[in-house]
Amino acid sequence: MSVYIFTKKEAALKTAFSKNAEFSGMAALSKHTQKNGDISYLDVSGIAAADQKKILTQLKKRCKDTPWGIIDPRGDINDPAALFFEGASDYLGPGFFKNKSIDLKRIKAAAAWRPTDDGTIKGDPKDSKGTGAAGLPKTGIKIPAGSPFPGWKNMQPGKTMPFYLLYCSLQGKMALNSRLGEKIYTQMHQRLLAYLHQHFQEGEGLLWMDTARDCLFLLPPKIKNAEAAVIACMRMLVSVPLLAVETLDLTIPANYVFALHFGSVSYSPPGRTGTVVSDAVNFVFHLGTKKAEPGRLTISGDLPDGTIPKALEDSFISAGEFEDRKIWHTKKFSYIGHWL
Repeated sequence: MSVYIFTKKEAALKTAFSKNAEFSGMAALSKHTQKNGDISYLDVSGIAAADQKKILTQLKKRCKDTPWGIIDPRGDINDPAALFFEGASDYLGPGFFKNKSIDLKRIKAAAAWRPTDDGTIKGDPKDSKGTGAAGLPKTGIKIPAGSPFPGWKNMQPGKTMPFYLLYCSLQGKMALNSRLGEKIYTQMHQRLLAYLHQHFQEGEGLLWMDTARDCLFLLPPKIKNAEAAVIACMRMLVSVPLLAVETLDLTIPANYVFALHFGSVSYSPPGRTGTVVSDAVNFVFHLGTKKAEPGRLTISGDLPDGTIPKALEDSFISAGEFEDRKIWHTKKFSYIGHWL
């Protein structure tokens, strides 16, 4: 394969890439032709913000149906995840340049990560753990066999069993409270709860905890329930501008914060959860408040296999680790601005 790098600072990158990389200035991009199996990178360092959008558009045009990536050694791009939504196959930020070496194996893996029109991945690369190019590896976790979920009305207090736990909140809730005032914010929060409850009904979601700033839904330990909730989250993330105006009566931007986890919980009815002590509950609140981001659904690596609908797996990208668990975010949907 050939690796093409378009940059204004060739000398600064030559030591980081293998010898087969071909460096060119920005002027050469307009005449660039790329073949299948090759990958091109655009180095955004040194490019004025006003010119970046134009150059990215040119890169996408010259690399149509073939892989491309972004080099960002200084971390100038505010939302790297949005690049993948634009069609990028790779992003090399500041962390990749700490060791001053980007090996060919790493680049080949990125070049292979490119969905085709039918949703499959060219070459279907998989490692020894069964990790697909979509970025969601098989966890090997299964929903424990045992007595079936009896339904919320028949759940016995004190009974310990696994559940899906879905954390929900709004972006900037403290700022909203300060700006709107306590009374109006409380009314808005109640409208939000009703809206969320409506959308999670298909997954039998139970509004289990409400802190007046964020909330936690329990979902029965069934794949179909989790699938329904994931799809509902994705739909809400896409339609969030309508939420702010039509449902919450807001005149300022707002977005969801969603986090999904799976673990054992000692059940107590809603309103009587003050004494609940659970690692799963603690973790999902930590995940939602400290790691999850507005405009995304964040999932933990403890989800059983099959939780995420297959058609949506490619919507997730790795977000590293949090409290010793692997984490994934959905790619970010943005209505406010371009990736620049």
